[in-house]
Amino acid sequence: MRWPWESDSKNDDDNNHSKTSQTITSIFGSSKDRNVSWSDKLNATNWHHELTQTAIASALLTGTSLFFIGLYKSWLRRVPNVDFIKPQQYRKRSLLGRVTSVGDGDNFRLYHTPGGRLMGWGLFRRVPSEKAQLRDRTIHIRLAGIDAPERAHFGRPAQPYSDAALHWLSNTILHRRVRAYIYRRDQYDRVVAQVFVRGGLLGLRRRDVGYEMLRRGLATVYEAKNEQYSEFGGRREEYEAVEKRAREKGVGMWGGGKEDAGWWERVKGLVGWTGRRAGVESPREYKRRMAREETEGKGKG
Repeated sequence: MRWPWESDSKNDDDNNHSKTSQTITSIFGSSKDRNVSWSDKLNATNWHHELTQTAIASALLTGTSLFFIGLYKSWLRRVPNVDFIKPQQYRKRSLLGRVTSVGDGDNFRLYHTPGGRLMGWGLFRRVPSEKAQLRDRTIHIRLAGIDAPERAHFGRPAQPYSDAALHWLSNTILHRRVRAYIYRRDQYDRVVAQVFVRGGLLGLRRRDVGYEMLRRGLATVYEAKNEQYSEFGGRREEYEAVEKRAREKGVGMWGGGKEDAGWWERVKGLVGWTGRRAGVESPREYKRRMAREETEGKGKG
């Protein structure tokens, strides 16, 4: 026979035991869960972590790709001719290239070789040598800040020392690498630029081509009102000073020697032994005189 109080006591014990078991299970997990968690959790995929890593990797890859694309478009893509130079690039970049031809004492044609030897130019990438291959693939450069003696063209006679200026410029830059700091595009589709060429031992010496022509009396500082050629790269005072010294020494067009004088005459001119020649007509004065004579000739006709 069961006593009435036995049932209640047993039920209470069972309930207490059940609650205790539930509490332990909630804290530590069941034996089955513990067996699964220790074996599976080590190899379980943390999808939140995986997605974060994927997002970071994608962002880095995209950013790196955009950086190199921008680098290529801005600095490593070859510029075939003046039409491919964007207006915003003037005064902000330079062009490294090989001079393919020299037109006269202050302009030449440049084949752009971006990156130089680091990008294989001169090694496995070659500059074309045939005129047909160079058509529309070179940039016409006009030296900034100077004006060289005019050669004979359009029925006008050549100005003294025009051949000497052409000869010196050709010997200095033709078929050589130069760097042109571009300023603007002129009305003849030329790029006005300050140009530097390397020379000396191991090519460590960098020379400003326009400055060197002024020093040798083969050009004058540009003096016309047209501002597009009055670019000096911050060296206007240096240009004017070196031209003044050339005038005082009688170097080149400022001297009394012949244009085709030998090396000794040129040395005397550089050290100031020749004296200044009076009445020298600058390239600007020559152009004005030619324009005036042509206007007068049309009036008489």
